[in-house]
Amino acid sequence: MNILMIRKKKFEMREFKKNICKSLNRFFSLPVHPFNLEQDGIKTYAEWQFEKGEETIKFFLAHVTIKEMFEDKIALDVGCGAGGKTLYYASCGVKKIYGIDIIPRYREDSLALAKEKNLIDKFEFVLADVSSLPFEDDMFDTIIMNDAMEHISEPLEALNECYRVLKSDGKLYINFPPYYHPYGAHLSDLIGIPWVHILFDSNTLIGVYKDLAKCVPDGEERVKFRISKDEEGREFFSYINKMTIKRFKSIYPNTRFSLEYYREVPLRDFLSAFTKIPILKECFTKMVVAIFKK
Repeated sequence: MNILMIRKKKFEMREFKKNICKSLNRFFSLPVHPFNLEQDGIKTYAEWQFEKGEETIKFFLAHVTIKEMFEDKIALDVGCGAGGKTLYYASCGVKKIYGIDIIPRYREDSLALAKEKNLIDKFEFVLADVSSLPFEDDMFDTIIMNDAMEHISEPLEALNECYRVLKSDGKLYINFPPYYHPYGAHLSDLIGIPWVHILFDSNTLIGVYKDLAKCVPDGEERVKFRISKDEEGREFFSYINKMTIKRFKSIYPNTRFSLEYYREVPLRDFLSAFTKIPILKECFTKMVVAIFKK
């Protein structure tokens, strides 16, 4: 079989898998997603984040209070997105809160909402990478990393930077859905199949996502947001780092933090038994929750 025939067979197989995935996707409703809410004119990403503010920290509240987390604190929200959740934290009595993200357009969105909520004096958006924070040592009382750990390209460096900028006795609050969560591929704005990243390989999902993105007004922007090319020109999902529970638990012991609180929240209470089985826990854990102290 010559090279052209091999390439043809590979192309045919790729298209076959894409079509299977797209056909299966028609049977699943999409979860509520801020990209789609904004596209449909229902609410902006920033507004959605603000409304979900308390939900982003609810798993910490079994151990601490909102007052302990924020009142009179200088805080940092890592991976703030459009700043809505950051502004919710600002409304909880902070002295000052900084939201950092690597997406420039979120600055305008966050500042607009800050003015609307009369929180502009307590909030500042900073365009930065958490692996190289533009802050002095011992600056923050509280750092929040809500749904951010799974997106950071250099997680150990990021944790070490958080340690550097925290004050003595300061706390770092982390929660994230592990990679094998039903929607851990972070494609649920267009693909509603749970555990789709277990059922299909990355190349198939890239092709499916790009095809489905052609049907939405901001599709090109969504593709750029999620997909990049490596040095050899191969496409990959750059938006996530495939952070699993196992990987996270292998990273944080290499920091100087002390672990104050840790919990793995099951998808549903009746599924909690599955989270006790090593081979299944990655798939049936909704959220990893950790509080670290400097």
